[in-house]
Amino acid sequence: MDLYVVLGLAHGASELDIKRAYRRLARRYHPDINPGDRTAAARFRQIVEAYETLVDPQRRSRYDSGLDVEDGGGRRASGFEGFDFSMRGVDHSATFGDLFADVLAAHGARRPSPERGADLHQTIALGFDEAFAGVVRGVTVTRRETCRACAGSGRTRGSPGPCPSCEGSGSVRSVRGHMVFARSCAACGGTGHQRPHACERCGGAGQQTRSETVQVRIPPGIGDGDRVRVPGTGNAGLHGAPAGDLYIAVHVAAHPVFRRAGDDVHMVLPIAIHEAALGTRIDVPAPDGGVARLRVPPGTQSGQRFRLRERGAASARDGRRGDLVVEVRLMLPTVLDERSKELLREFGRINGESVRAPGRGDTE
Repeated sequence: MDLYVVLGLAHGASELDIKRAYRRLARRYHPDINPGDRTAAARFRQIVEAYETLVDPQRRSRYDSGLDVEDGGGRRASGFEGFDFSMRGVDHSATFGDLFADVLAAHGARRPSPERGADLHQTIALGFDEAFAGVVRGVTVTRRETCRACAGSGRTRGSPGPCPSCEGSGSVRSVRGHMVFARSCAACGGTGHQRPHACERCGGAGQQTRSETVQVRIPPGIGDGDRVRVPGTGNAGLHGAPAGDLYIAVHVAAHPVFRRAGDDVHMVLPIAIHEAALGTRIDVPAPDGGVARLRVPPGTQSGQRFRLRERGAASARDGRRGDLVVEVRLMLPTVLDERSKELLREFGRINGESVRAPGRGDTE
């Protein structure tokens, strides 16, 4: 195999001629331009071998001396007759990536990178009871989804015919004097096929804007300011990438009786003086809609707290419920008549206890 013949060069070719020839032939036989063509792949390997040998001064010198790439009879083999070696004037690129940048891009070798779809964000308002028990709420979102007409390609379906500008060759040739130049066909981008028309439904974007109602399950016990994630319900991804997510920020309205503190629920319970002094049992409202029996022991003081286990909100972490914390507040009776006043005075005389610090006088 004569390496000069592989590149279509004379034995006295300059380094620039070698690089130009390599670029021209690589454009024609690169595997990315001829996917699945084993013959083209084999020729490309020979072109690369010839180029790497002849562009290196030491290896070229050895080859010219007959030390490399000889057939069994000691002669350099020749081959690839019939090649079009007329192209000249292609600028040399220092690196392989630069050499093939325009070619590979034109032929689709550099495909766009997949890009995950953007996340969407919504806010919903819930009542205290809805947040405590959990609810399924419909949320209307406007999202970008993959166009069903073109499956996200942005082009009309079907195989386009050969490009009329280059007659399917992918390149356009021009003659200047005794030199023939070839360049990638601008009409088809070097593919040899007519450019497909943009999808009429999405205008070539590959995506469409669509509003839909998503049923979102709000878990029991969610708190004010918490977020719920709905996977895969954001904008569609590009080039096969997954869709983004939908995040629902929850605003929980205040309750006239209950107040959240983590997973615990707090409430204030007013009780009468005699209930606090003598003790009692009281049915208190529970945040789940039922009632809870609270035992108030004798001598209970105002502000004292009692904890009812597992009557609070469900934990978002493990589902365990918090407690219902009841704070008692003593309510003074309304004295409406002399009989009530006399009873209170008698109670004071019998009890004989002072609630004031020593040394403080009574005030009228």
